[in-house]
Amino acid sequence: MRVKLILICLTFITCTAVNAQQPDGEQRVALQEQAIALDAEGRVALAARLRTTDLRGSLDSPVMNIRLVLENRSQFFYNYVSGWATFYDAEGVRCGEGLFKLDALAVGEAAETDTPGLRLRCAPSTWRVVATNLLTRTSDTAKPNQPEPPADAAPPADSVTVLPPLEINIDGETLPLQLGNPIEINTRRKRSVRIVVNTRP
Repeated sequence: MRVKLILICLTFITCTAVNAQQPDGEQRVALQEQAIALDAEGRVALAARLRTTDLRGSLDSPVMNIRLVLENRSQFFYNYVSGWATFYDAEGVRCGEGLFKLDALAVGEAAETDTPGLRLRCAPSTWRVVATNLLTRTSDTAKPNQPEPPADAAPPADSVTVLPPLEINIDGETLPLQLGNPIEINTRRKRSVRIVVNTRP
């Protein structure tokens, strides 16, 4: 019994510590305010503001789409951005969410998009945005805590593809293969067949 009590206390303390470390972003804000989305490191990635002002939905007549403007507040160029815009009524109950997405969003750039598939079933008082995908250029995130290598530097060893030794087995006879080097095989009809193995372009 004592062990169970200790485990419960430790679980409670751990959960409290995790909640205390949660960043302040991605909080609900009033409809007229900008909503902030964070990246995986807890840094501000996107700021969003609503373009659509008529958001009075109901169960019988939900709002099916809205327009919003997303701004890249990070230091990275995003090849692809997606996430959720979520709306809450006056009691804080979620009453609609829509998926947004954008391609190619540069640092400091703002772009307008929509939320197809939204079913807003209330007249919301607050909203928030959460980024689910923030795909950057490889050069931006390959080694974020290290300086970029010089332009004339050789590629890292782990980026070079090394093929294992190749061989071909024909009716139990094994022959070594090398890319680009032909081998000749005698067939049952006493006719020679030439085979060349190359990499596919």
